[in-house]
Amino acid sequence: MSDQTAGPDGGDITAGGDMEVYDLRVSVDRITGRSVCGMAVGDHFDLTDSAHLKIPEGKHFCVYALASVLPFLAAKQRDMPPGDWLERDTLFACPDPEEGLVMRVERTCKRRMNSADLT
Repeated sequence: MSDQTAGPDGGDITAGGDMEVYDLRVSVDRITGRSVCGMAVGDHFDLTDSAHLKIPEGKHFCVYALASVLPFLAAKQRDMPPGDWLERDTLFACPDPEEGLVMRVERTCKRRMNSADLT
């Protein structure tokens, strides 16, 4: 995680708010089989502002790979106890066994937000 204090829009991500969440980057770490979905190592998406999924222009991200990592993202956005397995683990696998696609989830910055704006 970086010590970044400015979000992608240039705004201060540490000011105000009653909760803290991490922005995340999910990237293809490796592919040990054949990439049926057309993704390559380094392809990624960013999850910012709690719920904004951003894919670089001209790129795509396989919906099945996304579905396999999606249930873990809300937890990865928050601080967890040091012994929690999800705090330590960063790799997640696509469900296609022939593809062997492994994704890495990284925290890119911490952001203060107002919970009332999200519910």
